[in-house]
Amino acid sequence: MKRFLHILLFTTLFITACGSAETTPTPVPGTELPATPEETVTELPPTITFEPTPLPYGPTGFPAEVNPLTGLMVANPALLERRPMLIKIQNLPRSSRPQWGLSRADLVFEYYTEEGGNRFAALFYGTDADMVGPIRSSRPIDIYLTQAYDAIFAFIGGYQGTLDRLYSSAFADRLVERGFDSPIFSYDPAVMDYKLVNTAELSAYITGKGVENGRQNQDGMSFQWDPPPGGEAAADVYVRFWGAVYNHWQYDPVSGRYLRFVDNVTDELCGLGEEYVPHTDRLTGEALAADNVVVLMVPYQIVVWEVWDIQLIGSGTAYAFRDGQMYELTWQRTATDAVISLAYADGTPFPFKQGTTWFEVIGAGSRVRETDQGLRFTHLLPGVPSCPE
Repeated sequence: MKRFLHILLFTTLFITACGSAETTPTPVPGTELPATPEETVTELPPTITFEPTPLPYGPTGFPAEVNPLTGLMVANPALLERRPMLIKIQNLPRSSRPQWGLSRADLVFEYYTEEGGNRFAALFYGTDADMVGPIRSSRPIDIYLTQAYDAIFAFIGGYQGTLDRLYSSAFADRLVERGFDSPIFSYDPAVMDYKLVNTAELSAYITGKGVENGRQNQDGMSFQWDPPPGGEAAADVYVRFWGAVYNHWQYDPVSGRYLRFVDNVTDELCGLGEEYVPHTDRLTGEALAADNVVVLMVPYQIVVWEVWDIQLIGSGTAYAFRDGQMYELTWQRTATDAVISLAYADGTPFPFKQGTTWFEVIGAGSRVRETDQGLRFTHLLPGVPSCPE
């Protein structure tokens, strides 16, 4: 009997306990249940993502995924398993601006042509661009650049002497002009008939012709993210090729790049009538900027009339601008297959900042002046009148 009572008592307690765990207690009349406390949510601080600082690279030993012309890892390493592409781009008349694709180039060379004008030779390697142009005619400097970067060269026409040199060269099979099967296409043919090209299609075109289009040795440039010692403050750089073509590079400390501004009017007052506007890319709408601006002082030799052979081989004086600093250096290219590199007076390689580089190629005897606005370079040619000091 006692055993039965014990079991009955245990069972009753067990059922009561279970029931209390699953039901809401009934309040005693005249009292209220305490309010259920609100859940407190602790907000975590936002995650801050830091871009890794690029490692120093060069002048040799670049990893397979690092572009040896920018010192940066590329989003698609397969693009480096091909030749760079050199594309000739016009700068005048001003109505042809803004150009297409310049913001996607790894390197841009700007130089004087003739009759007060200038043009660009833009080198594309680690990034493609759907539209690049307007494409224009060749000049002798393009021979040196095509050799230096083992490049494909896209252009339209040129002075006959230059064409003879191009088509008798060892890279004649890498020349691409307008033709029935050419990737160069017309844009707005009813009005301006600009000639443009898609870089991916340009590379595929050369491959389709059976021309060797694998990775080439691009060693020679050195890169370092932090600015090296020994620089002088230089936030503004002016380069004047002629009264119709001049530019201003302005350092932007927020982006760490030099922003590009270009001529808006023809100045006939030797610098007193210059007027600038931002230079943009019609392909992307982006303002043009460069991580490095380098002024190369190179011998210009007359070929015929005003066709100049810009002899971009050997060495000479250079001024490099990066991180708001200026460095007086030596440019060098001692072999036909060597890229353009920079060095200190003792021969030690100078480190470019990782990113894009814009080369301003002016005459070896050009004028360099410190002004209240910044450092000013005035392109001068032998035997050609210029503005007085």
